[in-house]
Amino acid sequence: MANGRVKGHTFERAMAKMFRDMGWDRCVTSRLESKSKDDAGIDLCNTDPFQVQCKAVEKLGSLHDVLAKMPQNHNYNIVLHKRNRSGVVVAMSLEDFKEIVEKLIANGIVKCG
Repeated sequence: MANGRVKGHTFERAMAKMFRDMGWDRCVTSRLESKSKDDAGIDLCNTDPFQVQCKAVEKLGSLHDVLAKMPQNHNYNIVLHKRNRSGVVVAMSLEDFKEIVEKLIANGIVKCG
């Protein structure tokens, strides 16, 4: 079994590939790109408008704390959390979620009613 550091780095690389596959062609891990972003708790670079923290741990603690420690700016902070045999979930603030939904509705991408 891989140690936690290797598991975390492997998860970061997998999520960077996922972002590249979704269209963020320049997405890389912050360990490769930017020590200052890595130090700020951002694990993936070139994913605007999202700032991404990747966590591959069984017991994460508080998602609220992880999100609060990320830079607060114009981007949306998200945490990708992976547990063994449980898949990956995405966490973000309710305010950011509501803003994204409002933009989707305003652009006719989502229709409510």
